Amino acid sequence: MSMHESVTDMEVIDAPWNKELTISETVFEGGFKMIRVRIREKKRFTDLELDYVTAGHLAQLLGDWAKANTPAEG
Repeated sequence: MSMHESVTDMEVIDAPWNKELTISETVFEGGFKMIRVRIREKKRFTDLELDYVTAGHLAQLLGDWAKANTPAEG
């Protein structure tokens, strides 16, 4: 039997340098949930599975960085 019950793809994002990010929710036996970020480059990929605390922290850091580095309109 699989160590997780289900994986649901949430979004696929095309990223710079020919990378593709697939964001998925993984539900493990017993109901424990994690978010998976799969970074794919050609045939290689890396999976990063995050709990809600780590995902929230990463989301805050990424959002702050994006705000601070958005080019000014003008």
